[in-house]
Amino acid sequence: MSNLNQERSGRVSHLPEHGPIDEKNGKEILLSVKNVDITFGKGDSAVRAVKNASFDIYKGETFSLVGESGSGKTTVGRAVIRVNPCASGEILYKGVRISGKIPHSLDREVIRNIQMVFQDPAASLNERATVDYIVSEGLYNFHLFENEADRVRKVEEMINEVGLLPEHLTRYPHEFSGGQRQRIGLARAMVMEPELVVADEPISALDVSIRAQVLNLLKKFQVEKNVTYLFIAHDLSIVRFISDRIGVIYKGNIVEIAEADELFDFPLHPYTHSLISAIPIPDPKLEKNKVLYTYDPAMHDYSTDQPELVNIGHEHYVYGNKKEIEEYKAVREKGVPLKSINIVDPNAPQQSDTRKKTDVHTASEDEFLQAPVHDTGSIWYKIFSFLLPVIGLIAAFVFKHFHYYRNYTACRKGAIAGFLVIAAVIVLFILLLILVVV
Repeated sequence: MSNLNQERSGRVSHLPEHGPIDEKNGKEILLSVKNVDITFGKGDSAVRAVKNASFDIYKGETFSLVGESGSGKTTVGRAVIRVNPCASGEILYKGVRISGKIPHSLDREVIRNIQMVFQDPAASLNERATVDYIVSEGLYNFHLFENEADRVRKVEEMINEVGLLPEHLTRYPHEFSGGQRQRIGLARAMVMEPELVVADEPISALDVSIRAQVLNLLKKFQVEKNVTYLFIAHDLSIVRFISDRIGVIYKGNIVEIAEADELFDFPLHPYTHSLISAIPIPDPKLEKNKVLYTYDPAMHDYSTDQPELVNIGHEHYVYGNKKEIEEYKAVREKGVPLKSINIVDPNAPQQSDTRKKTDVHTASEDEFLQAPVHDTGSIWYKIFSFLLPVIGLIAAFVFKHFHYYRNYTACRKGAIAGFLVIAAVIVLFILLLILVVV
């Protein structure tokens, strides 16, 4: 039987070395999700969690799947690792169907090549096992070492790569912090040398400072080992800077797919617009006066013309009916980036009972999300402003004008402290002068 016939009959027992090539861009398609439905329950109580989802992930890229809680992101990720069965549609890995019933040998290859990093680093680790066993478990199951010395070498090298020490191998998960536990989970996945890693919100349970370290680790592995990521998240401010392409999912429907910069410059679907407008601005005054765009699914009329995911050009896919798709195409062809963040003047006169306000500043999210490189808020700005408060105060307003918010805050605090010290010295001098005269 030919390989093609074997594939069609679902009896392919091994994965090919390379996946199919996308004719449009010449990239290798590592994972392909085609018209996948995922349903929980049966009969009248059945819940259709994912509806007709389709997307491709190219080898070596980071494809992010974003959406609010309950939208179906994790459900898709768990279907990729064969935990959630597909009610319809299929998932292909390197062109071979891996959803549904597959041969045992193929199942083992899929487990070896697709690993997952879970959201909760505490619940995903066996509390009764040492770190050494947790990281080694995959090596034991797939016999990926020549002898005990080789296994120890692989485990110690991986522990070092994720920023832990060999002496940590004898400890248990409860002895570590959340960030350290997530590093252990990452080591457990990467020691298998996978080609695809499903990262299910791996940083949402971590402190802000630790998030950057874990993200840097993920990028490091991607560069060194050519790992591909399906990155599941809800924080668009982080997703933008680590993703090659982004898919937006709403209540089980993929509503938009595009490259990261393309999606943020042209958030065509209203739900994508609402997600971007909710990104926090690193300035309390601007954040207070920001206008949130609320998505209302009732704005769509799909009673007669059913929606579908359509490529409108520029490898930008949007979900809509024919009328909406034409509108999206017209907006995209203008080539003018859309502005998703609105800041209003709280002192502007009200024009109606609905508290309509006058826009004083409308800007794309680039202005707020891409902080200047030198906006560090260094302590030297405070010291300089403390010693020369007048110049420091002027510098503060200059920094604020150019959106160097950390530098502005440092200069302002230093200048205020300098003025207070000067005022205290003047008062003390006057009191001493009065005492001398008396």
